[in-house]
Formats: sequence, structure tokens, C-alpha cells
Amino acid sequence: MAATLADRLAAYAAVAAQLGVDAIALVPGPNFTRAVDHAFMSHERPFLLVIPANGPAAALVPNLELGSWDLVGFDGAVFDWRDQDGYDAAFAALTQHLNIRSLAVEGQVMRVFVHHALLRAQPDLTITDAEREISALRMIKTPADLAALQEAIDISERALTRTLDSVRLGQTEKQIEQTLVQMLFAEGADDLSFAPIVAAGDGSARPHAKARSDYHVKAGDALLIDFGARKHGFCADITRTVFLDHVTEEGRAVYDAVLQANLAGLAVTRAGVSAHDIDDAVISVLEATSYADRIRTKTGHGLGREVHEAPYIMRGNPMVLPAGTVYTNEPGLYQIGNFGVRIEDDVLVTEDGYKTLTHFTKELTVLKC
Repeated sequence: MAATLADRLAAYAAVAAQLGVDAIALVPGPNFTRAVDHAFMSHERPFLLVIPANGPAAALVPNLELGSWDLVGFDGAVFDWRDQDGYDAAFAALTQHLNIRSLAVEGQVMRVFVHHALLRAQPDLTITDAEREISALRMIKTPADLAALQEAIDISERALTRTLDSVRLGQTEKQIEQTLVQMLFAEGADDLSFAPIVAAGDGSARPHAKARSDYHVKAGDALLIDFGARKHGFCADITRTVFLDHVTEEGRAVYDAVLQANLAGLAVTRAGVSAHDIDDAVISVLEATSYADRIRTKTGHGLGREVHEAPYIMRGNPMVLPAGTVYTNEPGLYQIGNFGVRIEDDVLVTEDGYKTLTHFTKELTVLKC
């Protein structure tokens, strides 16, 4: 995070200049939080921060949020509005004040009603999607970002240790999930990065399975747990697959294939490598096994204020990863009706290689439960 609000806003102004637009607009979400260093809710009340390529920024703020907005230290023009009056007049005042003709927005975050309100206020305003360029500012993590990420990961790994220690045959997936959530908060999580995936037996073959209250784990099951704590606004995202009581030869072979793919991805990681190159190294290992028909997912994605953000680690993505990027290395093999295995690390790209931020063992683990 840049040291001052002015520095952070200047970075977005530079993106506007690079894109050749008059301004960038941010709405509550990860980019907004990065810009003002405070989190605000996204709800039915429009909330907008507009950062021109040249000149001071301006904000449209719900009146009930003014007290919280004061904590930001923003010294630009603020146009507030009350529920009883509606927000159209505030949008009209904002656009008249800014005197701009083109605006770049976050296409994956800005909601349609905000887009429409802008055009009602200024029908000749050209609005373009610059999600990729705006979000790219978050890709290189600062030391403070990395410290928050590491804390979230450490919390997650302590919670996983406690959860696995408590697993017993006959428990339901939902009971294990409940324990995991309790342990995450007990270890200091501010929130969950996402709803955990706790899947055993045939459920582990579905990459985004939901914990079942009617499935009782049994001896020989693969137990896949994909989860993460959120701390200081940053998300951990970790997956480990263990086996309960014993593991079959098939389970052992599939696990080893996934582990070798994970290690192959790490081996090619360094600043300047492309997302395509990492995924190709990982998937090539899986394709060379007798389990190639069980490949269902790409290698991973960027990680930070969002669980899924740029870069997306997949073949065909030429994006080059600079030092400071954090991504997930999470190869998996899944056979519907049988079982699945996924191993996921959170990885920091460095100038000469990588640093794994996750430290939980990747050795094949059989729980005697």
C-alpha cells in the first residue's frame, strides 16, 4: 500500500492517463479499499470515487456514510445524498463538477444501476470497462500486503491442524466444516475468505463441492479441504487432501501425480515467467500420467484482497508475472463417482524464483481416526 492517500490516488490517475480517459471511477470493493485504505459495504446505496487523470478526485457518498468517510482523510469535493431524496441530484452535481467526457470503470464490480445513474446525469458520457488495468495495480504486493497475507495463511494452517486432529470416522462433512470454521475464528481470522469446501469420498471428485450433512466419512475416504482465513482484508486459499484410516494404491498414485505437478509449477516460477508457462508445466505432468482424463481445472489464480484475482494461471494467458505477484498453485485430479485430490499452495513470485507462503505438509497423510 502506498504511504499516503494522495500517492494511492495518483496511481489510479496514472492508469486513467495511460488509458486515454478523463477519469477512473471506483465503487466499494477491493480496488476502492486499496485506494482509500478503508472498507465500505456495497449495498443498494450508490457510493462512487472518481479519480481524474488530471485534477482532484471527487466522491459521491451516501449521507449516512459521511462519518465513516471522514476517517479516510479525503480532501476532494464530496456530494452526499439521503435515502428520502434519492441520488440523481447528487450524480448530476458530481458530473457537472468533474466536467469529464470519458470514464473507465470496473466492469466486474460496478453494478448496472450505478452505470445508468451516471448516464442519466450525463448522457454524452462514454463509459468503458477497464477492470484489467484497474485491478492490475493490486497484482504486485507491498510488504504490508504480504505481511497480511502471511498472517491469514498462518491462521489457516493452525486451524487446519486443529481440525484434522479432531476428525473421526462417522462424522459428517458438515460437522468437519463447522469445526474448521470455529478453529479459523479461534485462531484469529477476521472473516472467511470464502465458504470452505469440505468433501470426502465421492464428494472430493467435485472441485467446488458443498459439505453434506448426510454423508458420514468412512475408512479409505479421501478428505479434501479447501479454505482460507481473511485477515486485514487479505485472503488465504489453501487445499490439502488427506486419506482416512488407509489409502489405496490408486489413491497413493493419484496423490503423487498431483504432488509432482505442484512441484513442477514451483520449479518454473520466477519473475518474468508467463501464466501460460506455469500452467503448461503443471498440466504437462498430469497429462503424462494414466490419469489425464481426470484433469478438470487450470493451475490457479492470483490471490490478495480477493480470493480470485489476476493473474489467472492457465494455458493461453500470456500475462507475465512480475516479482511481488502471489498466485495459487493448485493442480488436481478428479474422477466423478470415485474421488479427487487437490494440493494448493500460495506462492510469492520473486526476482530469482519463488517463496511458498504455505508451509503445511504436502506429504501424503493418512489420518488414524
